[in-house]
This record gives sequence, structure tokens and C-alpha cells, in this order.
Amino acid sequence: MFVRDFMITDVVCVEIPGNRDDVLRILKRTGISGVPVLKDGELVGIITRKDLLRKAEETQLGLLMTPDPVVIRPDAPISEAAQLMVRHNIRRLPVLQDGKMVGLISVADLIGAVAQLRITLPIKENYVSKTYALWEETPLSLVGRVLEISGYDAIPVLMEDGTLTGIISERDLIRHSRIEDGVEVSDFSNGTDDDEWTWESIRDMHTISYGISKIQLLPIPVKNAMVKNVLAVPLNAEVGECALKMRRARVDQLPVVNGNKRLVAMLFDRELIKVLLPDQQAVRKN
Repeated sequence: MFVRDFMITDVVCVEIPGNRDDVLRILKRTGISGVPVLKDGELVGIITRKDLLRKAEETQLGLLMTPDPVVIRPDAPISEAAQLMVRHNIRRLPVLQDGKMVGLISVADLIGAVAQLRITLPIKENYVSKTYALWEETPLSLVGRVLEISGYDAIPVLMEDGTLTGIISERDLIRHSRIEDGVEVSDFSNGTDDDEWTWESIRDMHTISYGISKIQLLPIPVKNAMVKNVLAVPLNAEVGECALKMRRARVDQLPVVNGNKRLVAMLFDRELIKVLLPDQQAVRKN
């Protein structure tokens, strides 16, 4: 199984120079999590949802993007793609041939490969993760901060009684964001109140006003932005079965519940692709 068998060739890209707002519109419209950045037809970087949320006031694509992205060849085995994604903690690899981008392979594409393998290993052995949980009334702005601090791409949402009621992800945050324009004022005086040699009468005052534009999350509770009717799996679910559920539902994660339907962990796609790593393939054969 090779990268060329699972990569997409119709890749959505943006060009430098370009506009951050255009990237935001693309991510909202398509639901994808990142786009390659080209300059004169050459790959120069990647911009992701994380970049937009983390650098909310930045508008220049060159400063938003991650430069010199990790790439892969179309004839590389998918185990190599999984290794690179796990090692560098990334979700996509541009596919280059003779210096030109010919496609892109993502975690979701590798999940499709896992589903085809029909692996019967239980997820509880190596693939589930501990997680945070949020109350359904948590403000969306705080949700964004929790996602940033935790490093998770998605977090389950609970009702007051602890019942799982939804999932909130970076995709949902982008969908419920807006561009906010404003004006800020800065004081560039040459003297300060702490400077004993500066008199009020001779202090050189310079005040400058400048426009700002930043991505702002809507002021709503998480229950109004989360995905409801969440698909969950038990701890003894099989790897192949879970990959197939993710593929069909087009989700990046599945809550893991116990016999009482209580949340006990999360299954993230980036953890599930570890089954493709060479050491895990050896375990499956044994």
C-alpha cells in the first residue's frame, strides 16, 4: 500500500501574496483543517486551523504559515507517511514528485487505509487517550483557550449530570468565528512617569492609532456550537471497526464509553494511524 493509492490529487491551495480571510473562508466552506501555500507554483508552507486560532491578529500568510513543510513521495509506503505524521505531530503531507506537488495525504486518508486492513486488535490496548471534558455552558472563547493549552483537536462536552452530550473541535470553532475590525491606540512618548528627569512640560508625546483585524469566536456557549448525536464506541471495539466508523462519519475522533455509557477516554485518528507503524505491523503478524 503506497501513498499514491490514498492521496488526493485535487488539492485546495492558497497563493502568496494572499489574504488570511480567504483562507478562513476556504476552511469554513470545505471543513478541511489546512491548506498548502504556494509561491509562483512552488510549495512554501502550510496553513492550518491551529495557525488561524493561535495567531488571531495576524493577516499575512507568510507569517501565519509553517514554512518548509514535511513532504513525502508518491511511491513511499503508507507506513512511512504514518511515521512522519506521528513523529512531527502533523495531520497532512504534501506529496512531491520532481519538486512539484502532485497530491496531499492526510490522517483521514490513512484512516481509510486502516479501515481496508480490517485489523481486529482492540483499541484499549494502545490507541485510546485520556481527555478533558467541558460543561455545555462553557463560553466558546474559553473552549478555544482550553484546546490551545491541552493540545487536543477536540474535547467532549458533558451535561450537569456528567452525561456525554456532544463534541467540540477546531473545525466547529472555525465555523463559529468571525473577523472583527477595530482600532487600537498606542502611546510612544519619549518620557515615562518613572523617569525622574522627564518633566510634563517637555515630555515629547506621540500617540498613534492603527486598525486591527482579528479572528474572534462568537460569544455563545459551547452547546450552541458543538456536534450533537455523537457516535461513541466501547473499550473493546476493534481498530478496523473504529477506522471504518470514522471514515463513514467523516470524524477525527470517537468518544470511548463504558458499559454504563459513561465517557472513559477518547479515540483520536492520529493515535489510530499508529497501527500502520512498522513495530505495530510486527505485533499484528505475531
